[in-house]
Formats: sequence, C-alpha cells, structure tokens
Amino acid sequence: MKAINEEKKKQLSSLPSVDELLKSPEGSQWLSVTPRKIVIQAIRDVLAEKRKNILDSQTPEISLEAIISDIDLRIRKFSSYSLMPVINATGIVIHTNLGRALLSEKAVRNIIDVARGYSNLEYDLETGKRGKRHTHTKRLLKQITGAEDAFIVNNNAAAVLLCLNTLAKGREVIVSRSELVEIGGSFRVPDVMAAGSAVLKEVGTTNKTHLYDYKRAINRNTGMILKVHQSNYKIIGFTEDVKIEELISLGKKNRIPVMYDLGSGCLVDLKPHGIHSEPSVQEIARLGVDIVTFSGDKLLGGPQAGVIAGRKKYVEMAQKNPMARAMRVDKMTIAAFEATLMDYMDDENVIKKIPVLDLLFQTPESILSRARKIASELRRKISNAEIEIIKDFSRAGGGSLPEADFPTFAVSLRPAHITVNVLESRLRRNSPPVIARIKGNSLLLDARTIQKHEIKSLVAAITLALCNPDEF
Repeated sequence: MKAINEEKKKQLSSLPSVDELLKSPEGSQWLSVTPRKIVIQAIRDVLAEKRKNILDSQTPEISLEAIISDIDLRIRKFSSYSLMPVINATGIVIHTNLGRALLSEKAVRNIIDVARGYSNLEYDLETGKRGKRHTHTKRLLKQITGAEDAFIVNNNAAAVLLCLNTLAKGREVIVSRSELVEIGGSFRVPDVMAAGSAVLKEVGTTNKTHLYDYKRAINRNTGMILKVHQSNYKIIGFTEDVKIEELISLGKKNRIPVMYDLGSGCLVDLKPHGIHSEPSVQEIARLGVDIVTFSGDKLLGGPQAGVIAGRKKYVEMAQKNPMARAMRVDKMTIAAFEATLMDYMDDENVIKKIPVLDLLFQTPESILSRARKIASELRRKISNAEIEIIKDFSRAGGGSLPEADFPTFAVSLRPAHITVNVLESRLRRNSPPVIARIKGNSLLLDARTIQKHEIKSLVAAITLALCNPDEF
C-alpha cells in the first residue's frame, strides 16, 4: 500500500501547474484566440480530472502532450455554443426537439435588422409618444384571420392560461373529457386550468360527448365553454363530439364566452392538399367564436408565440390582465412574426414562402432529386456501407396533423463494420450534428428535411463517422 501511495505522489507531483501551462507555447496560443477565463477553467478541469484518476488508482495518460491535447479539446468545447444548428435528417418537419418551424429568409433578415440597433418597439412614430408592442402584429393578424382583435404572447400555453385566468378565474370551465389532452413537456389541460385559477367541469365520456352534456353542466358559476382541437391525437371508432358551431350557439344563448384552443395554428386551407382534419383559423373565426388560441411556430411557420384572437371585448380584457406582461414577447419575436404574417398576404405564393408549408407540400420529384444527390455523393466517398434510396413516410411533427403521412424518399445506410447505433451516435456528435432515425438495421436520411446547402456537410459527416472513428 505504501508503494502505491508513493507512486501516486510521484504521479501527482509530475502534473504541471496552471501557471506552467499558461506560459507554455500552447498556452500563449490559447490565450491569443480564447478568453483567459475559458483557458484557465479548461486547464483546471483537466488537471483536476487527472488528479482524481490518479487518486482513484486509475492509469491516466499524464504526459505533457496528452494533457495539452485534453486541454485543447476542453477549450474547444467551452468555446462552442451549446445551442447550435443541426442537420435534420429525420423527415419530421416541425420537430419540437430541433426548434420546430424554420423561419423564412424574410423573417431572419427582419430579426437581424431590428436586433442590431434601436427600434420603435414601444414608440409611436406618428405621435412621438409611447406606443404598444402589440400594434406591430395586430393589423396583420386581424386582416388574415378575420378576427375583431388579436395579440401575441410567448407561446400557446401562455395564451390558454391567460384567457382562462382572464375570463374564468374562480369559475367553472366546461370541457369534454375527450379533450383533456397532454402535449409535449407534460403540459396538461387540467393543470393549466388550475394554474389559471379556473375550475374544471368535465362533461361526456372519453369517446362520446353530446350537446346535452354541455347544457346540463351550465350553472350560475359557469365562466367559459372550452373546446380543444385534437391536433396531436385522434380517437377513432364509436365516437361523437360536439361541433364548435353548436357550442358557439349554446354560449350565445347563455351569454357564456366560448373559446377554441386550435393548437397548431393553420392559416391556409389544407383541403386542396388532401388534409381535411385541420381547420384553419379563418374558418373558426368566421363562425363567431369568442376566443381562439393557437401557436406561432407550428403550422403557421413563424417564431415561438401564442396568438389570442377573437372578439375585441375579450381580447382587450386579456391584454389588460397583469399576467400579460409576464407573457409578452420581445422585439426579435415580433420582427419574425410580422415578417411571417406579411408572407401570408400573398395568397398565391404563401406555400412556397413559408418553409414549413413548403417542406410539407414539396413535390416527390424534388425530394427524390435531393435523395439521389446525397446517395451519389456518398457512393463516391465511402465503400464500407450499403447505400440505397427507399420510399418512406415523413411526419408533420410538433403535435400537428397526427394522421397525415407524407410520402418521401430516404437514403438508407447500412454500415459494414460498425452497428447502425454507433453510426447514429457518431453523427449526433459531429459538428454540425446530424440527427437521423434508425429503421431496422439501417440509418435513414429523409431527404424531405435535408436542405440543398446542407448536403456537402452531411456527406462529410457520414464520411468522417465511417472512415475516421478516432475523431469521436
């Protein structure tokens, strides 16, 4: 035991100090391109790790060359942004984990223009007095949706919470049991009701709810009738629910506001594209619903935001709620949202202008063309994997259009010397990361969500993962 302790002491004493490493040629190089704090933290972390390994009777590589190499890797890691672009090869267009909707070039340019300097965020250029940030999107929202009034908050969960707290605080909200949904991040309708200080009043059953269920539930303490669109699931078989038109009529008769949480926020008619399950916001607004809420970063194709639209009386009440300030959006969100809405003013070309819609409804020929390009480039670079183009299906994602399958073409990779799981892991750790999906013994690269300018980086990442394993 004593000999081991002596050996440990010898190893520990051989480790260079922080100061020695900073004064080394490598240290000077690090300090010339990297902030001092990052360099020192990387050195300290590596040395601490080496000491711990020695004391734990492990056999770490403690040569100066190895230590400098480890520090160099740590500095690169610390100098990299945690949030970074990735190549989405999954085929899921509105991928929640990968940032949901891609923004249009117009939206990106407007963000840059507004963010790099001062703006009239809350300044009225006509009067020279303080203005309101909601005015920048209000006109377009009203014009596009047909609602009397509208404004945006930071996401749809906030929109629902704010409306419940504004219109039904301490009062009952009638909702069908089949619509007590949970979406991503464990966001549940009953929980958000409780947070909004509303009282849940369930009616009907899981598979069937009738108009008379709502009628029977109405009492003096009823504050709202709520309908939640089944945007991320479907109940099939022996089912029945109540149409929003009937609920609107019931609400008017009893002077109770009716709210429809649409979720996905579609602003175009998808029926010509074969999708009949997703109502547009305009359809619902025309029916006379009091309040409709929806997301900005799903089918709408804009930045993360939640929209509250409907009757002016109720929208203004929500805006005046003190909670609204905690849910307000910043200048970059407004810049992106206004630019996205401007694209919706061009009815004939909106599908092409909104990246989410363009990706969902692109032609099979264009997807196949990209798949062939990817496969061709890969065949020129690698020989240790089977490569073929297969037919498959993409999904909308983001809790939108759960029943819709979008025919696609994917490049299938079957590596020869490593497992498909190892390949997937290496691609995830590439720079930029490549996110793909595994199907059977193959890694699928869905060409639907791979952009043309990403093909070169994608091919380089796969080549590295298959031919240079030491890099990972």
